Amino acid sequence: MRIFLKKIFKTFIFHAVASHFINGLVPVAVFFMMLTLITANPYFEHTVIHLICISAMTIPFSFLSGIRDWRTKFHGGRAPIFYRKIKLSIILAVLCSAVISIRLAVPDPLAAGGVMGLLYGGCIILALPIVALLGHLGGKLAYAARLGSAEDSDQHL
Repeated sequence: MRIFLKKIFKTFIFHAVASHFINGLVPVAVFFMMLTLITANPYFEHTVIHLICISAMTIPFSFLSGIRDWRTKFHGGRAPIFYRKIKLSIILAVLCSAVISIRLAVPDPLAAGGVMGLLYGGCIILALPIVALLGHLGGKLAYAARLGSAEDSDQHL
């Protein structure tokens, strides 16, 4: 067991864990939002806001560990892919914050409908392509790291 733990500690990449955590929660939040709209069951919407809150709490860890990895593994290289990931992370944080703010202001925004309901649902749905792009760019970087160049990962985007 001790050897196993040493191997895990030696190869553990915190940024990968934090970012994959968010990438798993956001699609599930979208799924539960769709269930809410189909069934009109408010308990599904409660799950949506819980998932978005957990994602929002995880974003700073993913963001800061990503910045740390960029500076250490890629020596702070100025490739555009890094700036795209930073911008997308900020957009994701804003979207999640908007969802939480709307939910705090309007107890059941999907049932209430109107502009707030559309904004609430829109922010949740927009988070899905953002996490997909973040994952795609992260995969390109991981692949480029194996090849040895972050610039190579940016040529095919």
